[in-house]
Amino acid sequence: MKPHRIRMTHNLLLNYGLYRKMEIYRPHKATADEMTKFHSDEYIRFLRSIRPDNMSEYNKQMQRFNVGEDCPVFDGLYEFCQLSAGGSVAAAVKLNKQASEICINWGGGLHHAKKSEASGFCYVNDIVLGILELLKYHQRVLYIDIDVHHGDGVEEAFYTTDRVMTVSFHKYGEYFPGTGDLRDIGAGKGKYYAVNIPLRDGMDDESYESIFVPIISKVMETFQPSAVVLQCGADSLTGDRLGCFNLTVRGHGKCVEFVKKYNLPFLMVGGGGYTIRNVSRCWTYETSVALGCEIANELPYNDYFEYFGPDFKLHISPSNMANQNTPEYLEKIKTRLFENLRMLPHAPGVQVQAIPEDGAVIEDSEAEEKVNPDDRLPQRDLDKRMQHENEYSDSEDEGEGGRRDNRSYKVLFTYYSNVIFCA
Repeated sequence: MKPHRIRMTHNLLLNYGLYRKMEIYRPHKATADEMTKFHSDEYIRFLRSIRPDNMSEYNKQMQRFNVGEDCPVFDGLYEFCQLSAGGSVAAAVKLNKQASEICINWGGGLHHAKKSEASGFCYVNDIVLGILELLKYHQRVLYIDIDVHHGDGVEEAFYTTDRVMTVSFHKYGEYFPGTGDLRDIGAGKGKYYAVNIPLRDGMDDESYESIFVPIISKVMETFQPSAVVLQCGADSLTGDRLGCFNLTVRGHGKCVEFVKKYNLPFLMVGGGGYTIRNVSRCWTYETSVALGCEIANELPYNDYFEYFGPDFKLHISPSNMANQNTPEYLEKIKTRLFENLRMLPHAPGVQVQAIPEDGAVIEDSEAEEKVNPDDRLPQRDLDKRMQHENEYSDSEDEGEGGRRDNRSYKVLFTYYSNVIFCA
């Protein structure tokens, strides 16, 4: 989870020239007030105070908040949390203001963090904070998780509400975090709004697509969300140091491609991924998918070129590991989930009162009326909605013909120092 993998992704994006097609923003550091929209005051105060040199004073609290083992204390911990969370919250604000249709925060996706507890390398749950922001403008938000681990922190946060549906595809059975059974379906008003797809070792592209497409299609039809968040954890790729699936970068990216087709406000976040050369390959490719822009399989020269040897290619081949997900097993899961989804009331047809946009005034109302709501807006129309209030990063590649000069961007992403945090 070290920021080095984000640096590598950022550098690859730059060298492919993809930055020319994006708006680039620096995330604000999320304040304690923003983070306590979900997390407890005591927990955020603790994260703010703990440092490697004062750990001995916080022994009890470290145990209470599960910090110290899988979630170690390191220099800059609180700032890292602020930037990761700030990126996802800012991305949600951009989507709410209709300043962009797709926003990416590869520095986010920390789906295990709980209200008062760190877990699985995650301290602050930027996804929950981003979804809470989206709920100010959207009646129903869909969360999809393709990390190899169950998205337990996000599911738990929204387990009793019908306004957020969580759908997690994950390895299940003697595997961290141990949750995400097919029978975990939500509670109270949220019953049937938690969807879990427990999978076995060796999941390959073909099997993944055979279950992802029909389940997400049925969820879209039944739940009818007006915004989607996709957690793109890259530990579900073949050869991951902690994962046990056999997906290629292309197979993983097909999930992004499929969700994008629904033309809904779309937030993409990072997550796990422990073979860092493949993480950066994956997120670079998925950025290109979001942009609708083909990129060469031959990697461009970049600052981390030696990491990608011996082939120096973008795409990776699956291993020969056995796929334990039989067609019968996957069919059984689909049947059970479809039965659960049939229990949902169809999304209400009542118009939700629109919240006035704060700051993104749309001037050309006549032109707006002529636009088919099912089509993505032309970029020139989006540009009218964008705010450019010194939000660009100060970067040496912003000269003539660089980012400041180009207004053909679709996807936004930001970075801080050498680390990208997309928004």
